[in-house]
Amino acid sequence: MPTLRLEHLIKHYGRAPQVVKALDGVSLEIQQGEFVAVVGRSGSGKTTMLDCAGLLMRPTGGRILLDGIDTGRLGDGERAELRSRRIGFIFQEFNLLPTLSAIENVLLPLRYSGADTRRGRRRAEMLLEEMGLRDRASHRPSELSGGQQQRVAIARSLIGQPTLVLGDEPMGEVDTETADMLLGLMRRINRESRVTFLIVTHDLDLAARTDRIIHLRDGHLAGDERLERDGAPLPEAVLVSAG
Repeated sequence: MPTLRLEHLIKHYGRAPQVVKALDGVSLEIQQGEFVAVVGRSGSGKTTMLDCAGLLMRPTGGRILLDGIDTGRLGDGERAELRSRRIGFIFQEFNLLPTLSAIENVLLPLRYSGADTRRGRRRAEMLLEEMGLRDRASHRPSELSGGQQQRVAIARSLIGQPTLVLGDEPMGEVDTETADMLLGLMRRINRESRVTFLIVTHDLDLAARTDRIIHLRDGHLAGDERLERDGAPLPEAVLVSAG
């Protein structure tokens, strides 16, 4: 069963004659454990597709199935519950709360969903340790570098043990070396935990290191490229030396 299935997905804004067709019949499947990049020019529909897939907005037409669940049949409360249980988010600008420590930021999704944060704290500590940030758990975002902040954001996306992680330009605010490290880290999590990743990126070099590249153009699926691997392992993240 695919983790995510989009069937003839449509998202239009405005009214005739000034309708903007952000998505105009996009269909695709993403299998469990895939690491997929979405590329395309500004205005191609990348972020709209990600927002629809993340159940942050309802499409104008078509269907979104998450782990086999037809999300169009769910009410707003049910969609929010499913989103909190199955989907993690990584944002370009980190979206960390400045008054909270790193570990408190990681725990935020559990607080919003009403889960037991005392039980989740141990998992948050383990995730920060995996990110190489064990000694930064009590630091606030202003005391962390951009790369460290994004690692906190990655840990936050994984705290609820999602099946799908969505990233909107997750490496857009860091330098090339840090972006390489972050991608290596996400790929390791992807391989070891079979978490499905779907990321939007303008960086074609980073996209080329994923399993598959989805090309969007003017709201349409313009290409679906599965990348061949020679069996050589991808570079691992070097956590301790990254900024």
